[in-house]
Amino acid sequence: MKSWKSIVAAAALVSFALALAGFGAVLDGYAHSRHPVALLGAAGVPYALWFNLLAFVLPGVLAATVAVGLRQSLAGTRWSVRVGAQLVLLSALAFAAQGLLPLDPQDFDAAPSRLHATVWLLWWLAFAAGALAIAIGSRSRARPELRGFSQASLIAALAVLLFALVLPSLLPVGLAQRAAFGAWLLWWLAAARAQAAPRPS
Repeated sequence: MKSWKSIVAAAALVSFALALAGFGAVLDGYAHSRHPVALLGAAGVPYALWFNLLAFVLPGVLAATVAVGLRQSLAGTRWSVRVGAQLVLLSALAFAAQGLLPLDPQDFDAAPSRLHATVWLLWWLAFAAGALAIAIGSRSRARPELRGFSQASLIAALAVLLFALVLPSLLPVGLAQRAAFGAWLLWWLAAARAQAAPRPS
């Protein structure tokens, strides 16, 4: 039986995916391969408020809900795991903040756009550092049930770094950004399952 946290993590993924597909379909000229996700929530874009709520704020809050119990469920691991748990919580809050600080599509150098870029940067930096810390710290012989989660954390951290930092210069920016968001959202499913894993007696 799935834990309620798994349902919460799945809801975050579904909300983001449906918002991206639905609002992207109704905006004339919008191309998922070329345009950033945040353009659908930019100031002045039709239905921007609803997009920001469903694609950023709600998934971010749901992910933060999963993150709150993560540190407690990883008790008995190294101190780096506790630090990592705090960083992924910060990443979830930064993800939600992207919806509260929308882009200014008329001026990407304006203050609103700079604020959005700042929380986007905080989102992937905090997650990459946090997931790497969790991956390293949860590789404990005392908690063998966390080996899969440790591997998932390492893969997700590297994927987000790759798609957010490296591949935008090689791939269409829209595709690279969506891959980074997808890796992040999928990791929360692994985080929810890790909290439900029975501890060895």
